Amino acid sequence: MASLPQPQHALSAAVYRWWQDHADDGLRPHLGASLIGHPCARHLWLTFRWAINATWEGRMLRLFHRGQREEAILVMELRGIGAEVSEGPAPGEQWRVSACGGHVGGSLDGVARGIPGGSSQHWELLEFKTHNAKSFKELTDKGVKTAKRQHWAQMQIYLALTGMTRANYIAVCKDDDSIYHERVHADPDEGQALLQRAESVVFAPEPPPRISQDPSWFQCYGCQHHGLCHGATVPLVHCRTCAHATPAPDGQWLCEFHNSYLTEAVQRVGCSDHRFIPVLLERIGELVDASQEQNWVRYRRKDGSVLINGEEGMSSAEIAARFVA
Repeated sequence: MASLPQPQHALSAAVYRWWQDHADDGLRPHLGASLIGHPCARHLWLTFRWAINATWEGRMLRLFHRGQREEAILVMELRGIGAEVSEGPAPGEQWRVSACGGHVGGSLDGVARGIPGGSSQHWELLEFKTHNAKSFKELTDKGVKTAKRQHWAQMQIYLALTGMTRANYIAVCKDDDSIYHERVHADPDEGQALLQRAESVVFAPEPPPRISQDPSWFQCYGCQHHGLCHGATVPLVHCRTCAHATPAPDGQWLCEFHNSYLTEAVQRVGCSDHRFIPVLLERIGELVDASQEQNWVRYRRKDGSVLINGEEGMSSAEIAARFVA
């Protein structure tokens, strides 16, 4: 009897599936400081509003976790060469910063003093990143501000919110374990400009303009929000995509239809009175009119038909189910 070939890649497929089965939905209650330097403000707004639930392959989830594992190694190495490192206020915790009442936040990789070339008395920010070989070469050639502007912006926000004046950007090449270290000085003007950008995004009632009207634009192509901006994807149905929900300055969310504050758990579910923020359906139909009191919004589609988001038409859940991209 001929032997049957063993399944190829069975183990790797099982591992990747495990990562997917144990992944969370990726929806964070705050806008992460690591994102604020992203070139597209619309991307930030859609992320903050949980417009879609981005899913990742198991291999990518495992890759993301590798960066987290590298942090522990770098902390061990820094302590090994004599630096004093603090990862958080208590074991297992990280130092956190926030702005806009808590709508913007971030977790520091740590702070240290006594790093070679740095201060032995004053705490300095630590920022750890991993790169592939191509990205690492660009970083070493151009420096973090030019090569990885978003990483540089993240550090400027942390420096602005902590009052520290220097950061240590420590990068590891995943291909050969090379280490790159760059000391970054605080730019107070840039830090405040970035925080103002975050504030404008968080409290905007509608998404900012697209970074490009061209769906093949390099910053749009492959973006997780491509279908929302350039296709007919309908966003998720929950409080943050609802026209009645507003982020409050104190960090809470307010439902103006029910005149009540919304917990994070409630925000994730929404209610039957949900009505899409009209601009989020602009690829489905043109806004015609609306009634705040009767809670409906009327759109006209390209074929001339009328779509009503309300009791006399379709609920938001029905619209999402009908217009599946």
